[in-house]
Parts: sequence; structure tokens; C-alpha cells
Amino acid sequence: MKASDEEVKVSIVIPTKNEALSVCDVIQSIYESNIPNSEIILVDGHSTDGTVDKVKITFDHVRIVLQEDEGKGNGMRLGAEQARGNILIFIDADGSHDPSDIIKLYQPIQNNEADMVVGSRGRGGSDELHGDITKFLRMTGSDFIGLLGNYRFNVRLTDYQNGFRAIKKNIFLKLNLKEKHTTIEQEMGFKALHYGYRIKEIPSHEYARKAGESKISLRRVWFRYIYTAILYLFKK
Repeated sequence: MKASDEEVKVSIVIPTKNEALSVCDVIQSIYESNIPNSEIILVDGHSTDGTVDKVKITFDHVRIVLQEDEGKGNGMRLGAEQARGNILIFIDADGSHDPSDIIKLYQPIQNNEADMVVGSRGRGGSDELHGDITKFLRMTGSDFIGLLGNYRFNVRLTDYQNGFRAIKKNIFLKLNLKEKHTTIEQEMGFKALHYGYRIKEIPSHEYARKAGESKISLRRVWFRYIYTAILYLFKK
């Protein structure tokens, strides 16, 4: 996994906050996937549960970057700025994504078939969008926002919000993303379509988080999702 600056092609960015119970399993699974010419960057957003110390003790070659600001969106931007690879992979630290899908994410970019590739829960299924009223509302809201995007840009994508995705680094930086929190993913999708970039999806199953609690409170964020969806449907 360790590579020199000249060899790094893929930078795997893991935004974290209080994921000590799961993040090492995620990193180990990434290593076991044998991603060639890659690096792992852990971007920590002020964890208080020992996340950073546990990763430092367990792994020698993970680059650790500490956020000064708050929020997943800020963490993703910081990870992109620090990345040495020309392809960025974003994967959550809670164990909900399958690292063996990483190769499927970046191959279409390497083959010049796409500029961004999203792991689609609509195509691969999800354990986090079914089973109770909160999950139902998340799924319904996500589908509604997806329909807005599809008809605005004349595409037929199934997942604008999944955090598991690959994108060319230079395009990520050109998009000039503003969102501080998890709304950055749908901002990324809408802005990429505005600029005419190619988005491809691969089926990827979303598993229930391995430990801890979700950082997303639907009650607190639903308005921001609707507001930013409308905003970025018409604004680059």
C-alpha cells in the first residue's frame, strides 16, 4: 500500500469523527483489497474517543490529517488538498461501505469512461434506508432530490448522496465545493452535471454501521438537504 509520491495514483480519503470502534476494520479491509499505487488519508474532525491514537498504533502508513474546522464536507476538502493521487476515493469510517468495491469505483475513471463514479445504493441495496420511519423518510427524501436532479439535467442516476465515490482530483478542486457537512455529496453531483462532467454509478451495498451512532440527525439536516438541492440545481 505504501507508495512514493511519483507512484501514487489513488488517494483513499476517510473522514472520521469518533469512529474508534470501526475505523481500523475499514482500513484493514482496504489493505486486504490490494489497491495498487494508493495511499490512505484519515481526516479527523476532532474525535474525542481515541480514533486517531488507535489508528496511529495499529497502522504505520496511514497519513493522518487533523481538521481545524468542523464537518464532513470540510474534511473531504482537506483530504483532497492533501492527496498525492490524481483519483480520489471517499469512503466512510463506520464500516457501511465495502472496500472491495474501490477498484470498481476508480476503473471507469482510469479507462476514461467517467469523471466521477458513485457507489449506488439504489442499484446495490442498503441496510440503512429501510426498517423504520426515520430510514423511510431518509430514503423518500433522497429519492425526491434524485428525481429533481435527474429531470433538471436529463440523466437517470439513482444515488446523489452516498459518500462512497471516486472522482478525479482536479475536477473535485474545480467544483469549488462549499458545503461543510454531508450535503457536500449532492452538491458535488449537481455541480459536476452543471459543468458537463460524466457521472457513472456502480452497484454497491450499504451495510449497517458496525458500531457507534450515526452523526446525521434527520431532524436537524432535512431542511439543509432540500435548500441545497434547490440551490445547486440552478447554481454552479
